[in-house]
Order: sequence, then C-alpha cells, then structure tokens
Amino acid sequence: MKLLVYGAGVCGTLFAARMYEAGHEVTLLARGARLAALRQNGVRLAQEDSPAVQRLPIPVVGTPADAYDLIAVFVRAHQVDPVLESLAEIRGDVLFLLNWAAGPEPLTAALGHERVLLGFPTNGGTMDGDVVRYRGSSALTRRVAMPIGEPDGRTTPRVARLVDTFRAAGINAAAETRMDAWLTTHAAFEVPLGQAAGAAGGPVALAADPAAVHAMLEQIRRNLATRGTPPVPRAFTALRSLPQGLLVTVLRRFLRSPTAVHSGLNDSSPAAAAELERLAAQLRARTETRS
Repeated sequence: MKLLVYGAGVCGTLFAARMYEAGHEVTLLARGARLAALRQNGVRLAQEDSPAVQRLPIPVVGTPADAYDLIAVFVRAHQVDPVLESLAEIRGDVLFLLNWAAGPEPLTAALGHERVLLGFPTNGGTMDGDVVRYRGSSALTRRVAMPIGEPDGRTTPRVARLVDTFRAAGINAAAETRMDAWLTTHAAFEVPLGQAAGAAGGPVALAADPAAVHAMLEQIRRNLATRGTPPVPRAFTALRSLPQGLLVTVLRRFLRSPTAVHSGLNDSSPAAAAELERLAAQLRARTETRS
C-alpha cells in the first residue's frame, strides 16, 4: 500500500511506524519544527519511560504528492480545514482518524463522499522532545479496537480491506457502522475530561480532587443526555446509569493509571486546548440543530 500519514504527532507517528514495519510504502507529512526534527533524526519511539529509543527512517515531506492508495489524516479538529484544501486535488481515499463531532458533511463536501472514511486512533502516548513515548499494551487497550467506517454506515469492501490490512500490521482495527455516533459520543466524554485535566494540571492532579471529578462527570452526563440517541459504543451508557459515587471512584483510578498518564490528558499545549474548544463548539452546533 502507498500510504500518506498526514500529521506527525503521537498517533500519526505511531501509525506510520507500525505500517512501515509491516512493509508498506509509507510517507509521513509534518510541518514546521516537527518536520525539521524528523528530517534530522528520523522517527524516534520509546515505550513509556524506557531509556531505549527506536529509530525508523520513514520518509517525511512537507506537502503531499499527487496520488496515494490511502491518506490517513491525524490532525486536531481545529486543523482540519487547511487539510481539506490541501487534499482536494490529491488522488486517494482519505481516512480521518481524529477527534471530530461535526458530522461527515464538511469532509464529504470538500473531498467527495466516495473518498471519505471515518475512524478514531486508539493508540496513545506523549511527546518527549522529538521522541514519541507510547503507552504499553494493557488488558484495557487490547480490548479497544480502532474503529473505521463509511460516513453513511454502509458495510463496504474497502472498509473490510483496510481492517484486514491494519490487523496484518499489528493494529487492532474493526469495522464500525455508526462512526458518526461513535465520534460524537467520544467528544461528549472527551471535552469535559480533557478540559478538567487541563485545568487541574494533568490527570493525576485531577484524580486528587474528587469534587472536580464529580463536576466533570456531571458535564459528561449532560453532554450524553443532549445527544438524544443511545451512546456508541454502548459501554458509555454506564456513565449515565451507574451511581455517581461509584463512577467517581472508577474515574479517579483511571486518571492515575499509566493509560491516562501516558496520553493526551497530559498535554497542556495551546493546540490541545484549541482542539477541545472546537469539539465543544461542534457538540453545541449539533445540539442546536436537533432542537
């Protein structure tokens, strides 16, 4: 597969590395200081706090070429508009693997319905200079597959082919027929969680403040209630039905776990805050449209 990975943050870099190691023709697109670092040092990976750093010579570019079998987009929600413009004349299916709650219409309007696929990355980690420190596999992360699907929920051969290709590369992927609902449900959870962690100074600091975790949970419940449809995946229904005291205990334990610590919840950058603001605006717009 000739693959362009558009976005060289944590998730994009990890995805590019796994596909490169599986023998695919991978190019990684980056900008600014990240592009300069990749050109100088290559892709550098380490598991959590390990001193061992792996280097992969994945080709990097600052602009896309003319055609690919697949373009996998890993950018933040507020960075999507310029990506759409830059890919309008580039041939190839485009799989958006990112936080997104605006529905598929802005993406399909720009690129064409036949080119767009939706998904969400389930790998995670943090940036340590130019080294991506990824979280290790756990029982929790092994159960969570990377969902991908058509914007309209159809079951198609191209989704099946991609699922098989990603699994062969060691990426746990699964077809999802309700990707728009999946992404909206995730945003309803992610926005309060990310904003509360940012305000507290990180997930561990948030876990130390039960009142803040309780307030965060209340906002998550309000977000899920305003959606008007059952959460996708169904497991999120527990956030609306289980006792608050139990959920606060579970969430505090999660916030102290390596999964949370080695994740974007520890990202206090302006870009992370801007993405959460965009997602919150997208959720409000969807709610207003329904009402």
